Amino acid sequence: MRLSCGGIFLGFLVFLSTYIIPFILLYVVGYAFLKKTNAYEDFIRGAADGFQTVVKIMPTLVGLMVAVGVLRASGFLDLFGCCLGKLLQGTGFPAQLVPLAIVRMFSSSAATGLALDIFKEFGTDSRIGILASLMLCCTETIFYTMSVYFMTAKVTKTRYTLAGALLSTFAGIAVSVFLAGKMV
Repeated sequence: MRLSCGGIFLGFLVFLSTYIIPFILLYVVGYAFLKKTNAYEDFIRGAADGFQTVVKIMPTLVGLMVAVGVLRASGFLDLFGCCLGKLLQGTGFPAQLVPLAIVRMFSSSAATGLALDIFKEFGTDSRIGILASLMLCCTETIFYTMSVYFMTAKVTKTRYTLAGALLSTFAGIAVSVFLAGKMV
């Protein structure tokens, strides 16, 4: 039986995904051994620092999750999506996905919940379902990421970060609309 280029590539990806984590662990331990450092103590120190970081960012995370939950439960997102969807009618962007686009900028888990609701209502193979999937892949949780990383690093002057992140998110949404139009 002959393997095609795609089959060989897929086999390589399966091999890589199976052995990448053990390889990285072996590499780290081997590197620590060669440098004559105590990898376990470094690991414990890093884990303690990570735990302190989690404790520092916890109020921000809870605040973001509560805000998204309140907006979703109150119906504000649906109302806002309906109003904004009318403005976006000519662009090919469905009004049903406006709440998903907004929530995605704040919370990945809340956006996943909205996407599951969209899949239940429209189906995963529908244009809206495919567009929702592509949109989740092409966008980032801007405000979550900025609040967590900037707070942790104590960055006070963000300069053009928000504008750049919003621009890249809108570009990701535009490409998602384009690709979903080509697929369905």
